[in-house]
Amino acid sequence: MMTYLLDANVFIQAKNLHYGLDFCPAFWDWLIENNRSGIVFSIEKVGDELEAGNDALADWAVERGTDFFLTPDTRTAGQFERVSNWATSQNYEPAAVSTFLQVGDYYLITHALAHGFTLITHEVPANTTKKIKIPNACIGLGIKFMSPYEMLRREKARFVLGRIKGEKSEEALR
Repeated sequence: MMTYLLDANVFIQAKNLHYGLDFCPAFWDWLIENNRSGIVFSIEKVGDELEAGNDALADWAVERGTDFFLTPDTRTAGQFERVSNWATSQNYEPAAVSTFLQVGDYYLITHALAHGFTLITHEVPANTTKKIKIPNACIGLGIKFMSPYEMLRREKARFVLGRIKGEKSEEALR
């Protein structure tokens, strides 16, 4: 079984684009259900970022709490040095490394590394020295990553209207 750790951009883009809280509640229900099953999580820093938005997504994040948005633990703390050493040993500009070590991405990558999570993000690898992208860090540290769409397909998520295939309609049952 694969376990997933979601980047903030997964929630933000879902809310703003394809899976708005108002018109696609099934996506959000799927996240909650799969969190309860021990498959989908994020981290406290991402929860804090979402809560700062002061909108419906912020309310959703607050309702999830630390069951969904995991706090750093001793296993995570044991990987901070490895991740920071990787970042400083690459050819990134000093400002890029400094920024990376202060933002949620650093904690997300460290948590994924410590616990063997697959990292879910909309970011794609980029050949730049100005910003450390999540996929580049994942590649460098041997962490599996994929897009939210790949995760949904892999987990066979289904957001359907109406009847389930093969289910008889109310009319057919009369």
